[in-house]
Amino acid sequence: MTRREIVLRNKLLKGMHLSYNRLIEEKQKENGALFFSEEGKIVKVKARNLKKTESKIPSVK
Repeated sequence: MTRREIVLRNKLLKGMHLSYNRLIEEKQKENGALFFSEEGKIVKVKARNLKKTESKIPSVK
């Protein structure tokens, strides 16, 4: 991967983490649920049972 591709990849990953954490936070306020696919089956998960993810994306110098 080129340096440019790595920088773009890291920005995309950071944005995905931010978006996911905001979604969880909003659903927790609403006492809502999220739906995931697990082994081909749809699974309902209460948002209060989920934790925010921590972004561990290395910086490029």
